[in-house]
Amino acid sequence: MLRTPERPQQPVWLVIIKLLRWHKPEGRLILMIPALWAVFLAASGKPPLPLVAVIILGTLATSAAGCVVNDLWDRDIDPEVERTRSRPLASRALSVKVGIVVAIASLACAAILAFYLNPLSFWLCVAAVPVILLYPGAKRVFPVPQLVLSIAWGFGVLISWSAVTQNISQPTWLLWGATVLWTLGFDTVYAMSDKEDDRRIGINSSALFFGNYAPVAIAIFYAGTILLLAWLGILIHLHLAFFLSLAVATIGWIWQSVRLRQQDLPNPVYGQMFRQNVWIGFILLAGMIAGSF
Repeated sequence: MLRTPERPQQPVWLVIIKLLRWHKPEGRLILMIPALWAVFLAASGKPPLPLVAVIILGTLATSAAGCVVNDLWDRDIDPEVERTRSRPLASRALSVKVGIVVAIASLACAAILAFYLNPLSFWLCVAAVPVILLYPGAKRVFPVPQLVLSIAWGFGVLISWSAVTQNISQPTWLLWGATVLWTLGFDTVYAMSDKEDDRRIGINSSALFFGNYAPVAIAIFYAGTILLLAWLGILIHLHLAFFLSLAVATIGWIWQSVRLRQQDLPNPVYGQMFRQNVWIGFILLAGMIAGSF
């Protein structure tokens, strides 16, 4: 009797890379983008390069920790969801003990980098940790867990801006609000691909909360992002390049909002729209840098 050959076991280091989601860079980049927005805008387009490096490495370490903590929380739920069932902790390719060690190591790397920052930025880093650790639990008790994630994303703005200016001012809060709304928009899009699985296993999401009105809610979140970014650009006297990049972003968000109103979109489309937001974020970053001079 013929036996199906077993799939060769992957090296542990490669499985850990998958646990950290480094094989899917979009999620790492989309956390980095608002932090880079903040550091370049706060420094009028010319931040110190060592600080930019700290921000980049800090967001990588923080997002890595967040991914592992999320998978530790969800290791018994992820096998029930099509998109997540092959994750290392869900598939038992890694043990819980290894997951905890990787999470602690990631948080330790982020903490070391945080010591480079001024006291205000450092304590904002400390304040962000409970939000990161508790976000995965929010989907079990809070109807719109994406709001918790959006607040976690917003800490990147507060930390990075204050790392340059040593204070938080009105422009900081405008960028924070834009980041929170943008994150609510693209993460609700992302949640739409898991809607049926989440409903079946009893997990909350903004896609389920808004239901048939999710495309309208996403359009409102994007519209709020546009208005706050435009207000910010006027307030800090950004030049034409920024407003051109905002126009490009607006076209992208309008196109997404219109397409989301179509019935029965294939699930991969939601992931494509999520990835498009990475490009939109970098277009805005380029406009912010060019518009600062």
